[in-house]
Amino acid sequence: MLHNKVIVVAGGCGLIGKAVVKNIRSKGGSCINFDAAVEGNLDDCLLKCDISNYDSVKQSIGEVAARFGKIDGLVNCAYPRTKDFSGGFDEISVESWTKNVDLQLNSVFYTCLEALKIMKKQKAGSVVNFGSIYGVVGNDFNIYDNTDMRPHAAYTAIKGGVINFTRYLASYFGKFCIRANCVSPGGVFDNQNPIFVEQYSKKCPLGRMAKPEEIAPVVSFLLSDEASYITGHNLMVDGGWCAV
Repeated sequence: MLHNKVIVVAGGCGLIGKAVVKNIRSKGGSCINFDAAVEGNLDDCLLKCDISNYDSVKQSIGEVAARFGKIDGLVNCAYPRTKDFSGGFDEISVESWTKNVDLQLNSVFYTCLEALKIMKKQKAGSVVNFGSIYGVVGNDFNIYDNTDMRPHAAYTAIKGGVINFTRYLASYFGKFCIRANCVSPGGVFDNQNPIFVEQYSKKCPLGRMAKPEEIAPVVSFLLSDEASYITGHNLMVDGGWCAV
């Protein structure tokens, strides 16, 4: 499905990112993991890259293009955030809001800006950004009852922005045979508070949270030629959350 394709994954060491990298490689893709948490080089298909830093992104994309002569796909599944990325709306500081928008939304712009320069020259490529159910619908705060979990308001603004930014890319770059799509997962199980997991699962039509391995194949599909006529789409992988 992805044979001979060179694909950059930003955030390949995260919960979903690991599954995405593994799935791309299982389908024959040459997957380069950009992550601030790694030490490696292109021989290992790893690059230490701070995606919140434009110069770091520009250098890393340049290295990949120089080595492989092309970039067929870009996946933005990194989730950079501050330590205080939680709390009710009244508890958010202006500094926290500004920093998180800068870290998350701008990093998607940086990677897209540089990768799309390469794709435009090739007149081919596929971008997959990560949205969220909360970039599409409002938060259900009932699922956080009796827990200390409070979603940060910036998250919804960022994910909504990423989804519509992706539509912009699809419209702008379509004439260059470049596709841009979003994947919007529902809640992914990560050993959260059992009370939250139970309350989330009760609302979800499929009755449970997602596994990272259920998100990854969707990304590989959108990167592949099997999705050659899909662009500007936000594909929900949410167990039916947004259907009710």
